[in-house]
Amino acid sequence: MTSSTLIRILGCVIAFSATITGQVQAKSSQRPNVVIIFLDDSGYGDFHPFGNPSYPTPNVQKLASEGMRLNKFYVPQAVCSASRSALLSGCFPGRTKVFGAHGPNGKGLDPKFMTMAEMFKRNGYATAHFGKWHCGDTPQTRPTARGFDEHAGLMYSNDMWNYHPKNPKHWGKHPLQYWENSRIKIKAVSKKDQTQLTTWSTDYAVDFIHRNSKNPFFLYLAHSMPHVPIFCSDKFLGKSGVGLYGDVMMELDWSVGEVMKAIKNAGIEKNTILIFSSDNGPWSEYGDHAGVTPFREHKTTSFDGGIRSATIMKYPGKIQGGSGMNRIIGSVDLLPTLAQLTHSPLPDNEIDGKNVWPLISGSKNAENPHDYYPVSSGRNFEAVISGDGRWKLHLPHKYRHVTEAGKDGMPGRTSRLKIELSLFDLNNDPDESINLIKKHPDIAAKLKAYAENHKKQFYR
Repeated sequence: MTSSTLIRILGCVIAFSATITGQVQAKSSQRPNVVIIFLDDSGYGDFHPFGNPSYPTPNVQKLASEGMRLNKFYVPQAVCSASRSALLSGCFPGRTKVFGAHGPNGKGLDPKFMTMAEMFKRNGYATAHFGKWHCGDTPQTRPTARGFDEHAGLMYSNDMWNYHPKNPKHWGKHPLQYWENSRIKIKAVSKKDQTQLTTWSTDYAVDFIHRNSKNPFFLYLAHSMPHVPIFCSDKFLGKSGVGLYGDVMMELDWSVGEVMKAIKNAGIEKNTILIFSSDNGPWSEYGDHAGVTPFREHKTTSFDGGIRSATIMKYPGKIQGGSGMNRIIGSVDLLPTLAQLTHSPLPDNEIDGKNVWPLISGSKNAENPHDYYPVSSGRNFEAVISGDGRWKLHLPHKYRHVTEAGKDGMPGRTSRLKIELSLFDLNNDPDESINLIKKHPDIAAKLKAYAENHKKQFYR
């Protein structure tokens, strides 16, 4: 073999290698980053442009102007652990058996259900969770065991401590701990620490974004606020002029702005999907320390005030800025939708969510792939929403209704009311006040059949 022939062969090998490397790098760069900002107990009307609060929220408003408002975004249960587990697993509570809010040492989401973080991680993503977890407080169910490379925050709700307004003796048995990765950083969170929770989570998030800007990443920023007890840092205390709740919401809005700024400064804005939402509606029992919703009832109930969350999705070049969509989407749909957008293989276990990107992207003739969305409260299966989002059938059940709102962090009074079998037209009656079951018995019968089948399958 002559030297010139060898040089030509080596040249071809190098060129081929460069092509393959370029293709791998291109594939990596095509996988978008994913950021989910998830609030705790925020009301649908707590931010502009979904509501008209008396305090400014310019960053959420800016996010809405650059993304799409998902006006009919539903969670399957209006309580912490159930809602968060559904988001991360793409499964309804009936399948995972995660109901209500788990306390310290709670088993949480069974490891047999793959989380969104695990899905991204096996696709080469860096992953991080900062803020509130509430999907399990055992070595097998904490964040670093469920696909997150990094974690800092609380394992459960910030009211599960010795200052609990209703049951301090019970919750005082379990100090509220602040974790960093797999170790306890603060053994017993103090009131002063609570004022820093939003700031700490934001700082961790911004640092993570800058450190991982060269490779695809998944960031789950799950704030503890505005779940009671509400706190904010000194830099926002009194800033809203309308009370502590307004101060807290302004600080959360600031956090959204810091994340958006970090993404832009890192030069990855065009390749980042940013989603903003809440685990459920406001805890209205706490009055001036709770948010607002234009819909009926509140957290813990199966009415829209509890399960409908103000949600924004931004994806430059893919989603038109300043747009809004009135098609129904469930939180369980985010996992398969993001799997599609990031070229990530779906979990090996069965999931309930569906890819709804055709709806979001405005594909012609796109329809919601669900026949119905189930709604539960604790272990009680209570309602179904039609796949087109128009109709909602409540099964007979009791629910908690606020008769007198609380003040200054103390809960008010509630009573137990009962709703009979009821059909509501959510498009024309978002207050769920006009029972149309006699007028549309065929629709009611169809939804009831879905409900009975779902109950038989998951609520035996």
